[in-house]
Amino acid sequence: MTRRLLLSYLGLALLVLAGLEIPLGFIYARGETSRAAQSVERDASMLAEVTEENIEKGHLDALPDVIGDYATRTGSRVLVTDKQGTVLADSDPGGRTGISLAAQPDIARALTNRPTVTTTSDSDGNDVVSATMPGSSGTTIRGTLRLTYPLSEVTAHIHRIWGALALAGACILAAVALVAFSLARWITRPLRTLEAATSQLADGQLTNPPDATIGPPELRRLAVSFTHTATRLQHLLSSQQAFASEASHQLKTPLAALRLRLENFEPYLDPRAHPSLDEAVGEVERLGRMVQGLLALARLENTATTPEPVDLDAVLTDRVAMWEPLAAEQYVAIDITGPPAGRVWAIPGALEQVIDNLLANALRVSPPSTTITLHRVPGTELHIIDQGPGMSEADRARAFDRFWRSSDTHHDGTGLGLPIVRHLIGASGGTITLHPAPGTGLDAHVRLRPVTPRPRRGPRTAGGGSPLLRPEPRTAAVSRGPRSG
Repeated sequence: MTRRLLLSYLGLALLVLAGLEIPLGFIYARGETSRAAQSVERDASMLAEVTEENIEKGHLDALPDVIGDYATRTGSRVLVTDKQGTVLADSDPGGRTGISLAAQPDIARALTNRPTVTTTSDSDGNDVVSATMPGSSGTTIRGTLRLTYPLSEVTAHIHRIWGALALAGACILAAVALVAFSLARWITRPLRTLEAATSQLADGQLTNPPDATIGPPELRRLAVSFTHTATRLQHLLSSQQAFASEASHQLKTPLAALRLRLENFEPYLDPRAHPSLDEAVGEVERLGRMVQGLLALARLENTATTPEPVDLDAVLTDRVAMWEPLAAEQYVAIDITGPPAGRVWAIPGALEQVIDNLLANALRVSPPSTTITLHRVPGTELHIIDQGPGMSEADRARAFDRFWRSSDTHHDGTGLGLPIVRHLIGASGGTITLHPAPGTGLDAHVRLRPVTPRPRRGPRTAGGGSPLLRPEPRTAAVSRGPRSG
C-alpha cells in the first residue's frame, strides 16, 4: 500500500508539473522567438534607412562597410538592392552583386513599399528570421534591404530553459517523493500493525495488539475497535472451548453410571424387554463415544501444533498390522499398493488417527470377501478405497459436517470421525476429499505435503501420539452399514 500511495502522490505531482511547466515552456519559447523577430525587424528598418540615404546620395561604395559591420557583430546576413531589385551589396562573402532578385516574393513586396517578416529555414535546414524592408522616403522607393538572422542562439537558449524546467521538475518530484514516502509510511504504519495482529489472531492468540497511538485518527479508531473485537472474540472462543471440554468431561462419569444401572436391570426385566434394554445401552455407548469425540476435538482446537516429518510408509504398515485381525473377523482384506511415499509433514500422532478413522469407516461398510486398498501415488497422495455401497454426491458434500450422518445410516457412528480427520489433515497442511471408487465403494483421497529431500536424521517411529478414535484390538466385530462421519 505504501508503494501505491507513493505512486499516486508522484502521479498527481507529475500531472500538476506537466500542466504548469509544459505550457510555460511553450509560452517562453514563443516569446523568445517573437522578441527575436521584433529585434530583427527593428534593426532591418534602421539599416534600411541608412542604406536608403547612401543610395540617395550615391555613396554606393559605403554600403558594404555599413552592412558588413552589422553582420559581423550579429552573425546575420544583410543584402541590399536598388529600386529595380538588383543586388548592390551582400555581407555574405559568397554572395554576388549585380544580379536581380526582383522576382523573389519578399523583394517584390518591399519594392511596392510593403515590409515582410517571416521565419524560414536556410539551405542548411537551420531556422532563421528574415526581415525585408523597403528603403524609401515617403512614397519614393530607392531600394530594399533583407536582414536574415539565424535562430540558433535563440533555440539554444530555449533548450536551456527547457532543461532548467526539467531539472526544477525533477527536484520538485524528488521532494514530493520524500514527503509522500514519509506520509505514506505514517498512514500505513497502523495498517501494518493491524496486519500483524490479524495474523496473530488467525493463529489463535493475539499477543501484540495494534498500536492505537499512531497514524491518522480514523486508523487509530479502527485499531481500537479491532483490539476490542479481537479480545471479545478470544474470550468467546475460550469460553466455548472450555465449555465443550468441561461439559464433555463432566458427562463421562454420569454416562458410565447410567450404563451400569441399565445393565443391572437385565435380571429383573421381562425377557421381552431385553431388546429395548440393549438398544438403550447401545445409545448410551454411542453417547459416550460422542463425548469422547467432543473431547478429542476440544483438545485439537486448544492445542497449537507444528507439523513434523513423519514416515508415511512406516505408519501405514503399523496401522494395517493393527487392523488386519479385526478385518479378518469380517472376512475383509487390507492391502497396501503403490510405490513408497517417503516422509511427509504432519502434526505428531495425526497420521495414525487419520488412518484409524478412515479404516474404521471403510471396514464398517465393507461386505465380506472384499478388499480395502491403501494405494500410494507419487506426489505424497494416499487413497483409501473400499468396496462398500459408496455415498451419493450430496452425502459426500456433507460428510465432513459435525454430527452429520447419512439418512440411510444403520450403525452407531457419532458423526465426528471425518470432522476430526479433516481437522488433523488441515493442521498438517494437507487436504482430504471423497470420490466414488471404480465400480462401487468410496475413495478417500488424502493429499499431504512431502518433506524436501535432505540428509535424513533417522526415521520416525510409527504409532506416536495419542489415538482419538483408535479401535480396541479385542473388539469382536464391527457392525456393517452405510458410512457416516
